[in-house]
Amino acid sequence: MRRAALLAGAMLMAAPLAAQDHAEHGKNAGTQPQMDHCAMGHLPPEQCPPKEGDPPAETMDDPMAGMDHGAHRGMAEKSAPGAAAEDALPRRALEGPQHAADAIWGSAAMAPARRQLARENGGMVTGKIFVERLEARLAADGAEDGYVWDAQAWYGGDINRFVLKTEGEGEIGGALEDAEIQALYSRAIGPFFDLQAGVRFDSEPEARTHLVVGVAGLAPYMFHVDGALFLSDRGKLTARIEAEYDQKITQRLILQPRIEAEFAAQDIPAREIGAGITKIEPGLRLRYEIVPEFAPYIGLEYEAKTGETADIARLAGEDPDGLKIALGLRAWF
Repeated sequence: MRRAALLAGAMLMAAPLAAQDHAEHGKNAGTQPQMDHCAMGHLPPEQCPPKEGDPPAETMDDPMAGMDHGAHRGMAEKSAPGAAAEDALPRRALEGPQHAADAIWGSAAMAPARRQLARENGGMVTGKIFVERLEARLAADGAEDGYVWDAQAWYGGDINRFVLKTEGEGEIGGALEDAEIQALYSRAIGPFFDLQAGVRFDSEPEARTHLVVGVAGLAPYMFHVDGALFLSDRGKLTARIEAEYDQKITQRLILQPRIEAEFAAQDIPAREIGAGITKIEPGLRLRYEIVPEFAPYIGLEYEAKTGETADIARLAGEDPDGLKIALGLRAWF
């Protein structure tokens, strides 16, 4: 009985398969109904009829063929491939209120974000005190030893600053020879240079006031440059230019060549200065940055009066030039 039941079940299962039409299976697949084989991926796309909504066959191999490239020819050249020209921005993108987000979040909620954005884009106010040179100068030729200071402070932002400069020199244990202070407004005129203008007051060797205009910044090849014109209250025009370069030997050991030159447009007898180039001071300093803010140094400084100014010094019995050893400190905070 069990064998009869199993045989009857097998016959019933085979009956639906026998009812199907298998006459087409022996023929070429291309002659069979194509939609079934195309849907199942049995045929290549070129043998399948296009579906409704498909792009024309000639654009299938070129996905860019259906795009309008007419506007691309008028676009400006860009470094990034496919970048749109600046004038391709729709006009409506530049219309509307200045602070559109206020309509959604409210001006009180957006004001702190705008203040933060202004600080991050040049609106931050900071200050710094920088002592570039504070040194003792020991004469190598037996002349009088002296000292020099050269410092500045500034307060403001990336564009506008107030700058205070001071420098001077004198003899160790002797009289103060030169002393000046400058109060300047500094305005950025480019990424690397500031235009500075203000007043300068000299307390030694005699009280005198000057109008000041100059530039300061970073020249090509990383030269720090500071130059200015000075017009005194007595109509005397002088100038000064300084340039220096920091050459890193190690991360902390830095060699700095430096040169300073002074000029006068006319004779200034009260200061024993003749017209022309009045003084040149080339020097070389080697400093060690214990920390970036604190760096002692040692160096050599050659000071030479030139032209008519040198002649005036010789007539006064002075040596117009001399070599000195510099021991000093550079610091900022």
